[in-house]
Amino acid sequence: MSTVVTDSLEALIAELRSRDFTVVGPTARDGAIRFAELSCSAQLPAGRGDEQRPGHYRLTERDDELVFGFAASPDSAKRYTQPPRQRLSRTCGETMEEIEEPAPRIALLGVRSCDLAAIAVQDRVFLGGRHPDPAYRRRREALFLVAVNCAVPGGTCFCVSMGTGPKATGGFDLALTELSGPHRFLVETGSEQGSQIAAALPHRPCTDDDLAAAAEVSRLAATRMGRQVDTTDIQQRLAAAHDSPRWAEVASRCLACTNCTMACPTCFCTTVEDSTDLTGTVAERTELWDSCFTLDFSEVGGSPVRASGPARYRQWLTHKFSTWYDQFGMSGCVGCGRCITWCPTGIDVTEELGCIL
Repeated sequence: MSTVVTDSLEALIAELRSRDFTVVGPTARDGAIRFAELSCSAQLPAGRGDEQRPGHYRLTERDDELVFGFAASPDSAKRYTQPPRQRLSRTCGETMEEIEEPAPRIALLGVRSCDLAAIAVQDRVFLGGRHPDPAYRRRREALFLVAVNCAVPGGTCFCVSMGTGPKATGGFDLALTELSGPHRFLVETGSEQGSQIAAALPHRPCTDDDLAAAAEVSRLAATRMGRQVDTTDIQQRLAAAHDSPRWAEVASRCLACTNCTMACPTCFCTTVEDSTDLTGTVAERTELWDSCFTLDFSEVGGSPVRASGPARYRQWLTHKFSTWYDQFGMSGCVGCGRCITWCPTGIDVTEELGCIL
């Protein structure tokens, strides 16, 4: 791993595009920081911040020109590793063909450490075990990850509690730390391809002062978490809380809208939908994101296994923080706080865990 300093991201974007990557990164649009295709660094949200708390998100103006002066946005890498909608097969008459969707070469710019951890979780889900997902593998192999070490955690972040941030320690091709006075970016390489791209950028060797400044960014970010969770023996404690009255209380506020699972960077549940054209001769099978909060998600024999709101909320929370360990040997939560921010009734998972445990 090598570390250099560059003054601008313009050359990085241009270099990635010259290598036939579609560069996708943060932009300010639709009242939020959203991932979109980038053609130049001017499209990045310099001087924009955000305000996040349970059930609340607002873009703000900063008094500096930090490009990454905001916390986790509603978009995560999941949209590119596991698309919300993908065709599986097509049948025409008596002929059926499996559809192999192309895996575009995408460079994701601005991936936070919590989202790198989420990608590692999804890798374990889709690439581990006896039946790895070939479509997921193709998308992952085509993905170039440019991480950003978080400097400005949001009011709902708790990655320190989950051991996933705020500094990226692996799983990236390049990792950036944005520094000020003067404004510059410290660039760490994490792969051979990342090293090649870093070498092609206008850069200078980093100094001890650069390294100290970058370390201070991560140290301060770790002290500014908006939330925290005590994870000591959490798997066993949640299992013992199966009959807690808190499940009914939180379910009385839950709309089962699925926002938390849609925004979550690790939730992977899907359903399959069959459709036909107007003539009835062509049929397609499509995989769609789904959620354990929908009533028919656990339907067996015409009836849902989890018919009540408390049962569905308990399933989601205990899976994330307890039974995920049984399945995959790791937590299903990375502490990004999206489920808290984007819950329309402001349900705070860290508060619920504190009450239940």
